[in-house]
Amino acid sequence: MPRPQRLTRRFPAQMSEPGYRRLRSFAEEAGLSEGEALSFLFENFDSVTHRENLPHRLRLHKDMLAKREAKDTAG
Repeated sequence: MPRPQRLTRRFPAQMSEPGYRRLRSFAEEAGLSEGEALSFLFENFDSVTHRENLPHRLRLHKDMLAKREAKDTAG
């Protein structure tokens, strides 16, 4: 029987509401706690991401963040 995973690291993190809802949903579907789900995703990052889509999606996300920051500083 496998040993339970020890979650030994904690860090303060901010997430968008949609991102947090998706994490909770994924954790529930997988039968994991939210911390275990995050650990799983990061430990298996290369196999759970689509290598060809990741750079494009990351660029889009960074553009959205830059636009949001520009809007926040302008008004």
